Amino acid sequence: MLNILHFAEISVGQHFYWTFGGYQVHAQVLITSWVVLSILIVLSLVANQKLSLEPKGLQNFTEYITEFIRDLAKTQIGESEGASWVPFLGTIFLFIFVSNWSGALLPWKFIELPNGELAAPTNDINTTVALALLTSLAYFFAGFQKRGLNYFKRYISPVAFLLPINVLEDFTKPLSLSFRLFGNILADELVVGVLITLVPLIVPIPLMLLGLFTSAIQALVFSTLAGAYIGESMEEHH
Repeated sequence: MLNILHFAEISVGQHFYWTFGGYQVHAQVLITSWVVLSILIVLSLVANQKLSLEPKGLQNFTEYITEFIRDLAKTQIGESEGASWVPFLGTIFLFIFVSNWSGALLPWKFIELPNGELAAPTNDINTTVALALLTSLAYFFAGFQKRGLNYFKRYISPVAFLLPINVLEDFTKPLSLSFRLFGNILADELVVGVLITLVPLIVPIPLMLLGLFTSAIQALVFSTLAGAYIGESMEEHH
């Protein structure tokens, strides 16, 4: 019998593996993900350890980000339901944003591994697929929580013969989310890496700045689409 887990193994390039209980995991992705999570946790703790009514410095920065995510959630999901999804969308946005920027700003390449190399967590397709699947679970949960079994009406709306297309749409959403993010980040790092090798001084700098901008845009696009999918799942279909 074929092991179904073999079909779930997605590997691009060389990887450094750790083995846990007979299962292999991509060690470099875990390492860089832990670094990103550590940065987010430390910044959050430092910025909010002494809160004041007149925010300054890092507190002002974190409150601005919170308001930005709150506005995004209310726009995509709605005034009444959006507030409860701010933590999820904020976590997705900040993790992708810091992950993308870490690939451009942190000197991962100088850390040698027995096999493979360190890079941004979002440079690995397994990370982007995991984020996309979390988004899929979130909008399924939101739909069932809001509408119960009436959620299934969306698959036969506006007419029943669109059922296969509506079902297929739920499979293409995580695929498009994951491959869009993975492709953009991988392409950006490859282009900058090649140019640094060929012309190591001035030419790569504008592309690196452009890469920072597009990395931020990718985080915004992913979280915006996640909010839009969650909001769509809670809409009434007649």
